[in-house]
Amino acid sequence: MTAIDKIDREIIRALQDDFPLVAEPYKLLAEKIGISEDEFLRRVQNLAAEKKIRKMGAVLRHREVGFSSNVLCAWEVPPDKLDSIAAMMIESPAVSHCYDRQTAEDWNYNLYTMIHAKTRDECEKIVRELSEKTGIKNFTMLFSKREWKKTSMKYFPE
Repeated sequence: MTAIDKIDREIIRALQDDFPLVAEPYKLLAEKIGISEDEFLRRVQNLAAEKKIRKMGAVLRHREVGFSSNVLCAWEVPPDKLDSIAAMMIESPAVSHCYDRQTAEDWNYNLYTMIHAKTRDECEKIVRELSEKTGIKNFTMLFSKREWKKTSMKYFPE
């Protein structure tokens, strides 16, 4: 595995910004960095092969396309079943995030899922279905009231 050098950092920075809507987007990104399109693409492939980058994709503004309800659901899962329960949870297309977290003295929830749907009722239905599927009965739903910020993480800021 090779280190992430200066050019790789520039490539990662370029891929994090809005993707150019032009006929040859990789050529344009490569030119901005000062390398050829072939080198740019080769380096992206190497970064992916070395698992330094995982994927590139569109970020959907879910509220603007009708998914106006979401809920962070905290689940109390027996630690010895955490991996198998999480595997069942992530099979649902409504689950966008799934995390294991530390518990606290008066907060025994250790698995968190973010669920998106068109309505609050739909979110609640999905949570009930996940509860039935996994057998996890102790959970709490934390519905979003307002969104102040939603951005992707930016790596290697200038």
